[in-house]
Amino acid sequence: MSARQVLVAALLALTGVFIAWFGQQPSPLAELLVFALPPLALAAGALRGSRRAAFWAGVLALAWFSHGIMVAYSRPGERGYAVAELVLAIVIVFAASLPGLRARFARKRTP
Repeated sequence: MSARQVLVAALLALTGVFIAWFGQQPSPLAELLVFALPPLALAAGALRGSRRAAFWAGVLALAWFSHGIMVAYSRPGERGYAVAELVLAIVIVFAASLPGLRARFARKRTP
């Protein structure tokens, strides 16, 4: 499985977590637009091979990670969703960064 495929799968899984988490709210539209739409749009962009989408997924994953930490410590009833958000945010950061890390640390072949 390539890094791009892992990135797309993690973004789609995060979208699913947000839909399950915030879809139960009395008025879920704002929460779904703020939380579920960005990873879904980034997954679509990453699926097309957009480097910009992968970059922004990595940047937003840092915010998702911070949000997950805050919720995990402050709202025990939502801890399961927050831990899922944490794990997926870490996967997204590594999957978005892996192609650049491979290019940076690849051995240079000498003829």
